[in-house]
Amino acid sequence: MTTALITGSTAGIGAAFARRLAADGQDLVLVARDAKRLREQATELHDRHGIEVEVLSADLSEDKGIESVADRLGDRKNPVDLLVNNAGFGNKGRYLDVSMADELKMLKVHCEAVLRLTSAAAEAMRERHRGGIVNVASVAAFVPRGTYGASKAWVVQFTQGAARDLAGSGVRLMALCPGFVRTEFHERAGMGTDNIPGWLWLDADKLVAAALADLARGKSLSIPDPRYKALMGLVKVTPRGLLGGVTSKTGRKYGPQ
Repeated sequence: MTTALITGSTAGIGAAFARRLAADGQDLVLVARDAKRLREQATELHDRHGIEVEVLSADLSEDKGIESVADRLGDRKNPVDLLVNNAGFGNKGRYLDVSMADELKMLKVHCEAVLRLTSAAAEAMRERHRGGIVNVASVAAFVPRGTYGASKAWVVQFTQGAARDLAGSGVRLMALCPGFVRTEFHERAGMGTDNIPGWLWLDADKLVAAALADLARGKSLSIPDPRYKALMGLVKVTPRGLLGGVTSKTGRKYGPQ
């Protein structure tokens, strides 16, 4: 039996990872802020799949929360074989419309927490010569679009750089870059979704299946859908100045800031 730790496990992509890994027979450590939802999720997955499930209530926008998860990842007696850094959120509003406190909170969760948890997990995994880490980013990482996109660009660059540094160690790292996924993400940020074209939406369970397949292939970057692969291909050949104007308009219309 192997063990996976998932942050932001109670909803969206994190919950989809939990369902898939539990169905595959992996024991789980579920991390989120809401203790009640964590207990309910743990009970359901244990009863359905017969796996062992730990719960860890932690707020990754605070040092105490990050430290508690890092300590669990560093536990050599109860090793974690797969880390999924999924916790994250979006802010509604353009730059300077969002408070500095909210901007810094986003960077704490998206960047500092990812750095510290990845490092705690990778160090323990390197000692065992095996393990995997999935850092959930976004296709927003590839376009010039506010703090959210900037933080996700950091996740991609950090993850791919760490993957190169740890090549041959037995530790695999991959940045996962989904597009729009039907989750609670937009609702929690107070963003409407009625104006998002139907063809842009992805299914969380299918996304997770594609991501795990990419991790098994040794990829350091996963864009798990042909539609978004094509869109990101267009982004690469679009002049940066034009891209900035287009993404500014679409970002205000569809996505987090």
